[in-house]
Amino acid sequence: MSRTFLKMNGLGNDFVVIETLTQPFDPSAEEIRAIAKRGQGGIGCDQVVAIDPPKSEGASAYVRFWNADGEEAGACGNGTRCVAWLLMQSGGKDHVAFDTSAGRLSGVMAGDKRVTVDMGPPRLDWNQIPLSEEMDTARVELQVGPIDAPWVHTPVCVSMGNPHVVFFVDAPVTDEFAQKTGSLVEHHPLFPEGVNVGFAHVVSRDHIKLKVWERGAGLTAACGTGACAAQVAAVRRGLTDRVATVEFESGPLVIEWREADGHVIMTGPVALEFTGKLPETVSA
Repeated sequence: MSRTFLKMNGLGNDFVVIETLTQPFDPSAEEIRAIAKRGQGGIGCDQVVAIDPPKSEGASAYVRFWNADGEEAGACGNGTRCVAWLLMQSGGKDHVAFDTSAGRLSGVMAGDKRVTVDMGPPRLDWNQIPLSEEMDTARVELQVGPIDAPWVHTPVCVSMGNPHVVFFVDAPVTDEFAQKTGSLVEHHPLFPEGVNVGFAHVVSRDHIKLKVWERGAGLTAACGTGACAAQVAAVRRGLTDRVATVEFESGPLVIEWREADGHVIMTGPVALEFTGKLPETVSA
């Protein structure tokens, strides 16, 4: 039986979304890689998302995320906005809550195909990221490049349900630099579960320019949890105020690290591209 999917994106960060109530979906890593592959029979995406029936009271769904390399991920910020929008559309609601392996997330409509999601509080302890050894996550002992002239150094680590390391840079970095440096850091021994790598240029107290090398996906157009992590990192360093626009080349997200309860709030767009059916070879 072939399964129906939706192709969606948030600022160009794209997803294959599969509703599983009427079409069970338990894919292998190889099947996820086949779906995510661009061209050569794949649909092409940065992440695959499954919307399962809810497992607990107060939730509209249980949601699973996979990176393009086939590994399951705990959270995905742009994917969370897309899922929230779909659930609100199908339920005729203007707010929704759903569960993930990283905890409960919630969303509210913020305009036409624009959604605000509560990503919950960041995790800041070294063993919550996780790191392989104890250290101050606001000033991590890590540098990349020559010892006497490192390309980047002393980053901040944040978990938004998935691990992030954020390097602050003096100017926006090129794709080539992000790929070269990000691929080195992603599997560094300090990060036993791998890590998403952000390069943040603070333009002003309310504006960050960001590029992210995503764990298991590589360089993507935008990364929602990466934007959240960059804003949290910048506030921890005293570089931005609690609310800032985090700008990717594909567009901006507004991120607030709320002081009252410590939750991270993200607002941004969603786009529905098309619907289709999975090839039989990847109908897991």
